[in-house]
Amino acid sequence: MTISILEAAKHLGKQAGWSLSNLKMQKILYIAHMYHLGNHDSPLVQGLFEAWDYGPVHPDLYHRAKVFGADPVGNIFRSFKALEDEATEKRILDAAAEQLAGISSAQLIATTHREGGAWAKHYVPGVRGIEIPNEDILEEYRERRSKGNAEQPK
Repeated sequence: MTISILEAAKHLGKQAGWSLSNLKMQKILYIAHMYHLGNHDSPLVQGLFEAWDYGPVHPDLYHRAKVFGADPVGNIFRSFKALEDEATEKRILDAAAEQLAGISSAQLIATTHREGGAWAKHYVPGVRGIEIPNEDILEEYRERRSKGNAEQPK
């Protein structure tokens, strides 16, 4: 099942104790989305990420959370439903929060800016609105996995 980016952000934010900036939330959700594509042949979240200057960004989440700037994003997702306890999406987000929330923003940016990766293929400096096709994210996942360095939230 594909969930909304705002449902995913609500769950991730809650799991991380509302300590994540918009940038960190974006990168963790992108990596979780990549993992879900690679292991379930379907997107984790609805809509597409875009290739922005600081890496992959889901515009719906960005616009909802931009008011926080670089500060942690608070619970602005109250109107969105919680994920079901047994949902695969919930397990992937929990693992992503556990494995990636403590990693610096710079490290997450470096991970998502991988040369030859999905973001790099579509990035044009200073331009927003260029979508990163899920097919390219999946291709990057497969390439990372074949080289033994795919992020592996369980």
